[in-house]
Amino acid sequence: MRALLSVSDKRGIVEFASKLAAMGWEILSTGGTAKALREAGLTITGVSEVTGFPECLDGRVKTLHPKIHGGILGIRNNPDHQKQMAELDITPIDLLVINLYPFKNTILKEGVAFEDAVENIDIGGPTMLRSAAKNFNDVTVVVDPEDYAVVLAELEANGKTNYQTRYNLALKVFETTSNYDTMIADYLRKRVTGEVLQDTITMTFEKVQDLRYGENPHQKAAFYGEVVPVKGALTAAKQLQGKELSYNNINDTNGALEILKEYGDEPTIVAVKHANPCGIASDEEIAMAYKKAHDSDPVSIFGGIIASNRLIDEAAAKEMVETFLEVIVAPGFTSEALAVLAAKPNLRLLELADITHNEPSYEVKKVMGGLLVQERDTRLYDALKVVTKRQPSEAEMAELLFAWKAVKNTKSNAISLTKNKCLIANGPGQVNRVGALENAIRQAGENVKGAVMASDAFFPFDDSVKAAAAAGITAIIQPGGAGKDADSIKACDEAGIAMVFTNMRHFKH
Repeated sequence: MRALLSVSDKRGIVEFASKLAAMGWEILSTGGTAKALREAGLTITGVSEVTGFPECLDGRVKTLHPKIHGGILGIRNNPDHQKQMAELDITPIDLLVINLYPFKNTILKEGVAFEDAVENIDIGGPTMLRSAAKNFNDVTVVVDPEDYAVVLAELEANGKTNYQTRYNLALKVFETTSNYDTMIADYLRKRVTGEVLQDTITMTFEKVQDLRYGENPHQKAAFYGEVVPVKGALTAAKQLQGKELSYNNINDTNGALEILKEYGDEPTIVAVKHANPCGIASDEEIAMAYKKAHDSDPVSIFGGIIASNRLIDEAAAKEMVETFLEVIVAPGFTSEALAVLAAKPNLRLLELADITHNEPSYEVKKVMGGLLVQERDTRLYDALKVVTKRQPSEAEMAELLFAWKAVKNTKSNAISLTKNKCLIANGPGQVNRVGALENAIRQAGENVKGAVMASDAFFPFDDSVKAAAAAGITAIIQPGGAGKDADSIKACDEAGIAMVFTNMRHFKH
């Protein structure tokens, strides 16, 4: 029996090869793997000894030879194949252990040269892997060191692996080579264009963890991350405390992060419940920002997700520990804060560097039979235009932009009311805009007087403006563009309300 071993990840390879040798296997190898095995005292046959052809072109050509691929691809119970192999002096290769050049690790290096990335594109490895996987009836192929144990156990017990094991290993090979090629294509594409709406789309994700269940207990679920890590993304977070993240935790925490990134470096707390913001506040003291966010809706924040773009200190932790929360994500926690939060051992604490980093990308939604793919909505507005007689004050304009960021990240139809850089009420996910406003006004209560209002889309009629005026709202920000904008502008002028158009809609579904 003959095995060919050539790996970049050398974990466990010496032990694996030693056990093969003890069972009488002949071991072929190349390059660094052959060197490591020989240094361990194993007898190794170099691939060049089999092919009669030396490695060349700085090692780019080692195994691309008929005596290697014929030995892998030859069908054992096909008389014609066996006859040709005998005539050509091709010996069968029954076991192939290969893992690929570390392309991912190479491109993750800071300042990596393009030439170095290209040099780490494996050619011979994928070719051999695919050959062996195609002929899995006769050949066992191993691409993952985690599979060494099961292969050795079956070889020691039966002298060969069973069909199902070979099938599973072949499947893993095609998944691995497919992902490898996708990663290379993605890297090359990003060097020349940011366009993601290609004629064909192939995406590669790696499982981060299995989840207990999905949105509901009867749904299976898992969490997957992009192969090349994204800075400032949830997959880069380090969990410091608490239970495992659930599907809903991950979904809501991601939503909280997306909102938080809108506020840049301004010290801000975001609270999210069921993918909608239920509290947003900015303040120089992060503890005060949390208190403002909490006090604006103390009912909804219960069981919510908190995101902060500032270090959580002891004062903030003492405020947070008073309420049941599911997750707190922040760039860090002081030791004093961790000591306070330890009183809630189930509370999930996530540390995320580069938490404000907002990378333009795309988002995907699975629909029956296909995918919807679009750019992420990272732009805030096209052009700000005051359309009313009254100009908003400088403070009002800052407040309007604060509200605009909130409504941009609220499920449509959406109305957000803010005051003193605090979301005082949100009207998310309504099928009509007036209903969204009525909900927000009712939630704000007396606090609505002097607030500003943001709407994610234009007002088709002036009814929303009139309702806002009656409630005591002083300024409005909205996209504009309705056929009856003039009616809404007139209603604002009559009530002394300042209104700003952004010329950009922000539907969110």
